[in-house]
Amino acid sequence: MKIVILGSGNVAYHLAKAFSEKGISLDQIFGRNEKDLKEISDAFDVPYSTKVLKSADFYIVAVSDDYVNEVSKMITAENCLVAHTSGSLPVAVLEGNYRKASFYPLQTFSKSKNLKYSEIPFFVEADNAADLHFLENLAQNISPHVMASDFEKRKYIHLTAVFACNFVNHLYARAKEISDAQNIPFHYFIPLIQETTAKIKEIDPKFAQTGPAIRGDERVLKVHEDLLTDEEHLKIYRTMNDSIKEMYEL
Repeated sequence: MKIVILGSGNVAYHLAKAFSEKGISLDQIFGRNEKDLKEISDAFDVPYSTKVLKSADFYIVAVSDDYVNEVSKMITAENCLVAHTSGSLPVAVLEGNYRKASFYPLQTFSKSKNLKYSEIPFFVEADNAADLHFLENLAQNISPHVMASDFEKRKYIHLTAVFACNFVNHLYARAKEISDAQNIPFHYFIPLIQETTAKIKEIDPKFAQTGPAIRGDERVLKVHEDLLTDEEHLKIYRTMNDSIKEMYEL
């Protein structure tokens, strides 16, 4: 089975690394950014090119959503399987006379951050049973957490991930703005963040909620609001507390 990854960003890098660690051979990394391609090539001993796309049985289009359609048109082979890695695009965005699929790893990727690939869920979709079976087996070589998922389900998976990851990380960034403004080292909050994350592995997040809003402590809420001179911070604080009160009918 000849496999080619198109792309040189964070997802492409980590897929190449995961495949390398599991002894899954890649025939090529293809893209436009030669510097990033060479980094992947040198790290995982994979041939790369910016000009000639190799013939393969399976192509993984691991580029940002805005470029999936454009990049998919570069694949001219007909007797092959092509999958994108997006959580928010249908397989129909792939444009070519080949079999279309999705190979979606649910994780936030940064090249500088090591990951345990065996803990990453993979959501796969294909037009026929044979291709779906292939994708499931390929993903299971990396992680035991593999689920077949059509686009309708995948859209909700991606939406949930934005709430659980992107929004939460944004709150960390806003929290750091507050601590930085008061010269409080942010690393003092890391144990609290780690405990909060660890707790939801054992307790439903709804039942793990703590803080002044769920306690109905209006005095503390008012004290906090008076401290927030930044309008954006105040808006976020009120929005989050209102959401907590609504969830718990307070």
